[in-house]
Amino acid sequence: MNRRDALAFSLFGIAARGAGGGVRPLPDPSLREKDAEKYWLQVRREQFLLPGWRAFLNNGSLGVAPRPVVQALTEFLETAAALVRDDYPRWGYEDLDAERAEMAAFVGCRKEELAFTHCATEAMSVIANGIDLKAGDEVLITDHEHPSGVAPWALRAKRHGIMVREVRLPHPPQSAGQLADIVVSAIGPRTRVLSFSGIISPTGVLMPVREICRAARAKGVLTVVDGAHMNGQVPLRLSDLECDYFAGSPHKWLFAPAGCGLMYIREEHLDRHWPVIVTGDWDRLELKAARFMKIGTNNRATIAGMMAGKRFLEALGPEHVYARIHELAKRVYQKAAQRPYLKLLSSADDRLYGALVTVTFPENFDFAQLRRKAKERRIWLYGGQELRISTPIHVRMADIDAAFALFDEVAGHRPA
Repeated sequence: MNRRDALAFSLFGIAARGAGGGVRPLPDPSLREKDAEKYWLQVRREQFLLPGWRAFLNNGSLGVAPRPVVQALTEFLETAAALVRDDYPRWGYEDLDAERAEMAAFVGCRKEELAFTHCATEAMSVIANGIDLKAGDEVLITDHEHPSGVAPWALRAKRHGIMVREVRLPHPPQSAGQLADIVVSAIGPRTRVLSFSGIISPTGVLMPVREICRAARAKGVLTVVDGAHMNGQVPLRLSDLECDYFAGSPHKWLFAPAGCGLMYIREEHLDRHWPVIVTGDWDRLELKAARFMKIGTNNRATIAGMMAGKRFLEALGPEHVYARIHELAKRVYQKAAQRPYLKLLSSADDRLYGALVTVTFPENFDFAQLRRKAKERRIWLYGGQELRISTPIHVRMADIDAAFALFDEVAGHRPA
């Protein structure tokens, strides 16, 4: 093993195959201190497969896997096809104790409380359908939840007669305290569950999760946090959130491939939570959260990719990644605030967003022209009148500038 392969192995926990594998060492951290722009441009160029002509500003829907993750996926598939190992190259019957312990240490919970799923949608469905609720019990949600944070409760309402009630959130919010007060004060005498997003999907608003969960617990209400946007976008320790349930999507901000997710169930609820998909061992309570992974044969390569994504973030330094993507988001906010034809749904307080900023265009804006020109210029955007802009580490300052130049062109606006 040469020096480059050894470094890649130590950074990502995978065996690099030299030039054929395409994994290169990360840039020297001293470059980041000396010239941050050059450092992150080098990270994009050397660690991602993105061509130079692509500006991808939609990480909020699906992130971009870096080279080490792609290699972890392909190498696992090749190893599995070669049958060079004696264990089954799958998950769905296995506990994956080593991987869960490693991920649990990263997200801040106990291994026994963490299960792997295919996405946050699956986790939200397992959570919603596994809590004992009876007709007339109320689930409180917000008016800005992702469809996957609404539909599982709507299904329970239709099937079991529970009540689902929405609380309206201000956009943009003024403060974390305002958000907490609005949500907590909406809890009523029949409320049994409070289900809300840690980062609001349409707007990128970062909710005061711990304050809300702590107040709900004091009222005897279970809390479910849709954390699809949290893993890899903001610092996160589940034990600090004080929630009862959490659903995560590592494929958005944690560099993981599509097809993997996280589900956290506070230990006190594990024994009485019902599984939704079952095979043998579904009722072995001593397995704790692992029994919710007994769902039949699944592709373990995605787990290998997810773990490589986590290690990639750790190798870069989570604090550096969070700072960088937030800096880019603040640039988006500042540029949007300078344009009178745009309205911001993100708060002026940058502590209330991570790396997602949402703007609103006028009703008469030519969205067909915007979409056509964005496609021609290879700028990948998400939304219509409300448009959400994501700023992962591979986004360049020039990508943000190009997007706003496009907005100005379609709007007929000349910046001062």
